[in-house]
Amino acid sequence: MAGRLARFSISMDEELLLRLDRHLRRRGYTNRSEAFRDMARQILSEQQLKNPEVEGVAVLSIVYDHHRLDLPARLTDLQHKNIKNIVCTLHVHLDKHHCLEVLVMRGKAGDLQKTCNILVSLNGIKYGRVNLVVPKNLLP
Repeated sequence: MAGRLARFSISMDEELLLRLDRHLRRRGYTNRSEAFRDMARQILSEQQLKNPEVEGVAVLSIVYDHHRLDLPARLTDLQHKNIKNIVCTLHVHLDKHHCLEVLVMRGKAGDLQKTCNILVSLNGIKYGRVNLVVPKNLLP
């Protein structure tokens, strides 16, 4: 259940406010309050992620050439070695040579970041990006 709403005001340079409002409209926000709530959640989540013991969730996206001799087998092996953290995977064939793999993981932030770093740094990975968050900071 959400707590009581607290109202506060912010003083800001007018040009900065105009730029912020344009950005928020492009992102689809209908009001500044929701945007500031999202910013606060992001800041708090990032702060908590500095603690490697905090529970988090991660989404790792990687693109690779599946014709690289041992890369698919190495990816599968590393995923099996980290099965306690991997909730699910999605494999997409992008073209004749390239695949997108998306891994959803849960566990301690330090373990998740370490696993993501190992996977992204494999020889043959062309692109890798991780989004790591602390779920309890996403609510209310």
